[in-house]
Amino acid sequence: MSWENNVRKVEPYVAGEQPKNHDIIKLNTNECPYQPAPGVARKAREMQCDDLRLYPDMNAEKLVNALSDYYHVKPSQLFVGVGSDDVLAMAFMTFFNSDKPVLFPDITYSFYDVWAELYRIPYKRCPLNEDFRIRKEDYLSPNGGIIFPNPNAPTGVLESADMIEEIIKANRDVVVIIDEAYIDFGGESVMPLIEKYDNLLVVQTFSKSRAMAGMRIGFAAGSEKLIGYLKDAKFSFNSYTLNMPAIEMGVEAVKDDGYFKEIVNKIIKTREKTKKELKELGFTFTDSKSNFLFASHESVPASELFQALKDNGIYVRYWNKPRINNRLRITIGTDEQMEKLILFLKEYLKKQEK
Repeated sequence: MSWENNVRKVEPYVAGEQPKNHDIIKLNTNECPYQPAPGVARKAREMQCDDLRLYPDMNAEKLVNALSDYYHVKPSQLFVGVGSDDVLAMAFMTFFNSDKPVLFPDITYSFYDVWAELYRIPYKRCPLNEDFRIRKEDYLSPNGGIIFPNPNAPTGVLESADMIEEIIKANRDVVVIIDEAYIDFGGESVMPLIEKYDNLLVVQTFSKSRAMAGMRIGFAAGSEKLIGYLKDAKFSFNSYTLNMPAIEMGVEAVKDDGYFKEIVNKIIKTREKTKKELKELGFTFTDSKSNFLFASHESVPASELFQALKDNGIYVRYWNKPRINNRLRITIGTDEQMEKLILFLKEYLKKQEK
């Protein structure tokens, strides 16, 4: 008998390409194009190497208290982890243990089915409508839990807080997870609803709007009971998740609200400008409320544009999957980066017309 018969085999999540060459325009992984808050760099300089001898605070109390003050929730209603992926994976393991399927959209963050497969959780993909919107009625049938991003990824489509509340209210017997990785770019968070619904978990990240993807910080907000169960699972798995530099620098990122809002507003302004320029070039796209666009050209296939852009040092994201194989996900970079993108597309599309 081969030892491989007892291996848990899963098809892993495929992240956006991380090229070694830095002389490119990288618009394929939804990273923030700006530096983190100035206090983050200052804290990094102040930290002593001797500090690294000791284990970090397993409760990440300084960061939890900073988040508590900022979002006006109790520390006991917060859970932190190594990026929102860590938080979400722990939530899957903790809350999705029914024999009924967990529900999430057919076009969404592609880690959801990976976690479901890894933890042997039954699941069902609910098709988005033709406008890439969630159909509320799909989430009103018996299930073992619900999860979806808002705004959704890779579509960028934002659903209303009222519609989300209807789904939560209709599913009080299961945990509903709203993944708000992109909420700061134009949406209304449903975090206030954790006071009303003890089955709601709201997950956010420092990787996008707080410009700290390399530091790996994510957090969840929910009822004290819900967070208590998450902590029980965490401390049975790995007590020391966030490292000391992440805790210290994360606090600085939360404290500088002015800088946070400044870079978010820059990205929003650039996004709206880019929408207009792409429209003039024959592109259509969803009304993205995230830090990326989900675009399709009227005559040139997305696969061709993807390759042409890559060959010229501009990286965007492309999936050869049903329903989205003629769309590109384009991260919003700086004004200068987006101008270079538009200039290349203008020249390339002009050549295709000849």
